[in-house]
Amino acid sequence: MTVMNLQLFAPEQANATIALPTSKSITNRALLIAALCGDSAQVMRPALCDDSSAMVNALSQDLQGHIDVGAAGTAMRFLTAYFASREGADVILDGTERMRQRPIGILVDALRQLGARISYKGKEGYPPLHIIGTTMHGGELEMPGGVSSQFISAVMMILPIIGGGRIHLTGNIVSLPYLHMTASVMRDMGATVDISRDIITVGQGYTGTDYLVEGDWSAAAPWYALAALLPGSELTLTGLNADSIQGDSRLLELGGKLGIASRFDTEGVTLDTSNFIGCCCSAFADMASMPDLVPSWAVLMCMLERSFRMTGVRSLRIKESDRIEALREELMKLGYVLKIDGDDAISWYGERIAISQNPPVISPHDDHRIAMAFAPAAVRFPGLVINDAQVVNKSYPSFWRHLAQAGFTVNELAQ
Repeated sequence: MTVMNLQLFAPEQANATIALPTSKSITNRALLIAALCGDSAQVMRPALCDDSSAMVNALSQDLQGHIDVGAAGTAMRFLTAYFASREGADVILDGTERMRQRPIGILVDALRQLGARISYKGKEGYPPLHIIGTTMHGGELEMPGGVSSQFISAVMMILPIIGGGRIHLTGNIVSLPYLHMTASVMRDMGATVDISRDIITVGQGYTGTDYLVEGDWSAAAPWYALAALLPGSELTLTGLNADSIQGDSRLLELGGKLGIASRFDTEGVTLDTSNFIGCCCSAFADMASMPDLVPSWAVLMCMLERSFRMTGVRSLRIKESDRIEALREELMKLGYVLKIDGDDAISWYGERIAISQNPPVISPHDDHRIAMAFAPAAVRFPGLVINDAQVVNKSYPSFWRHLAQAGFTVNELAQ
């Protein structure tokens, strides 16, 4: 992939109607279920990004050979369950070097309880995986609730085609909205799913219903940040629903606490900052149910000079980057000293240092969320540079074009 470094200059106000991408999280769930249903289900308006392309490419291949999903973590987890349930499959499932550092042992152990044949080609508990598809069986199993919801979702989605079953979640359950998202997509495609406290019950069979993917609330985060940093702007984000199944729709709540009103119509949502309250008080939030919003919201709070503490961030350590460390390093370049409180909280209470480079140069750590989170910081730091800006292709390939549409000057720098 061609490396692209961009320099950003913000307008005084951002005015645009932005056609947000559809949700890659929903797309990848629907794609997997459609594949389990055979030719009886189609996914309409799927996300067009690297992660979803990795799913499409893997699902379109024969059930043999080496399959590389690149940096697509969702694809790695979901496809592990998929190929394990496909009798006759014999694949090596692999990804980037970073993917080989992201643990997958809890999912493999759960699938083995249901009869899966999976072994590790390298380090125990990590990709690459050797998967021999076999006839799996449903039943009851335990899984820790404090792990990535993608592990649990992967098991949930194959249960209807292996006889159904029940998952008992132990310990503290994080990212519960993502499990409800999975359940919602499964129900819409004909499965019977019930989530009651710490027990997930899944019946047998799908009906193979077509599925229409909704707009991506995760992709809305940098636009809410821009609305906060440029009050008086007129931003309309198309394709978003007020009654979304996505946990990241809690942006409505986070934005509302800053005075950003979200007005919905048939087109989408318009952000109204006429009652914006800015930096009047400290902010405290449990982000366990919306971890993908943490990068954008942490950067925004610093740009607003608003003290904050966010808990429930443990899972950020094993995303496309170690997002906690990435935020700490890159905010330091802007003069903000982010504190890491234990293993599950971050905070900033106003500590600043002098910046060493002007304009600052941000490294996104090969992570699309980090790149997009720091783009609005150009409002405070004119000429801010985002290196390796092409990483947004993972979820939002049109992001930089949309930023220019909103009035930003986006200059590509010579290599």
